[in-house]
Amino acid sequence: MSSESNQPALRCDGLTKSFVVRHRDGVLRRRKVEVTAVADVTFEVAPGEMVGYLGPNGAGKSTTIKMITGILTPTAGQVATLGIDPVRRRTELARRIGVVFGQRTQLWWDLPLADSFELLHHVYRTDSARHAENLAAFVELLDMGSFIQTPVRQLSLGQRMRGELTAALLHDPDLVVLDEPTIGLDVVSKHAVRDFLAELNQERGTTVLLTTHDLDDVERLCSRMMIIDHGRVIHDGSVAGFKADYGTRRTVVVDLVDEQPPLDVAHTTVVRVDGRRQWLSFDRGETTAAAVVAGIAAATALEDLSVEEPEIEDLVREVYGRLPPDAAT
Repeated sequence: MSSESNQPALRCDGLTKSFVVRHRDGVLRRRKVEVTAVADVTFEVAPGEMVGYLGPNGAGKSTTIKMITGILTPTAGQVATLGIDPVRRRTELARRIGVVFGQRTQLWWDLPLADSFELLHHVYRTDSARHAENLAAFVELLDMGSFIQTPVRQLSLGQRMRGELTAALLHDPDLVVLDEPTIGLDVVSKHAVRDFLAELNQERGTTVLLTTHDLDDVERLCSRMMIIDHGRVIHDGSVAGFKADYGTRRTVVVDLVDEQPPLDVAHTTVVRVDGRRQWLSFDRGETTAAAVVAGIAAATALEDLSVEEPEIEDLVREVYGRLPPDAAT
């Protein structure tokens, strides 16, 4: 079943979630404190969009996801997922969405991966031919052939995450919600997961909401990104626009053959020196990494180098710092 073309795949209107936390107040007394995890979040996601939902740990990303999927009931506001109320019609919604939580599993721990997929075929009551077709495609795309008969408890984190993605997608969901799907993965596994998600979105038109603190995930996969901090959406726009406005500074980390005083390279600032290693910061609007590297190579002999992107936490702080004072409370 597909979502209607004239309605958003996701719609949140004033979505708010508060929790009551008890703090010790003296020896015997405890006082109740209300903590707002998500505050007045409003956005829409169109069918077929792939949207990044970013923020540092504790910003409210996972709480938003749990309300979108019907796990938590909002304190205030409304949410419609594929046009339905996710709390009141959670069973119906479960057949139309796929969810992956990076720290939780939907696989059977002691069973071979293939057996988990077979059980999910019966849980969702999917067509046998379609199940087999999807499974064959996902095994090939995620390169799972060598470990599909291995018990889940014996899989590496990267292998298990590929299994989790397959488990979430075998029933052809209209919407996939991914909560930190690349957390803790090695470089090879990250690339495999990213390539798979890109193809899923492009070939099948599946709507994807990706929550992460990894800006690289969003840059490679999404055209639109939202940033949440302290429970509030503080940025919603294109990835290209965000990079142009905020992510302009990069850092070249270079290991020199010999220890040197801070290098004098055009359009760069040496922000740190540690023995033979130096960190040179530059604005990509003024120069390029290639030009910086060429300048370093012309000045001295080097052994190795890398280019660092700004951390999402730093960018969030910059976005947050530009808000009016009354918006940051």
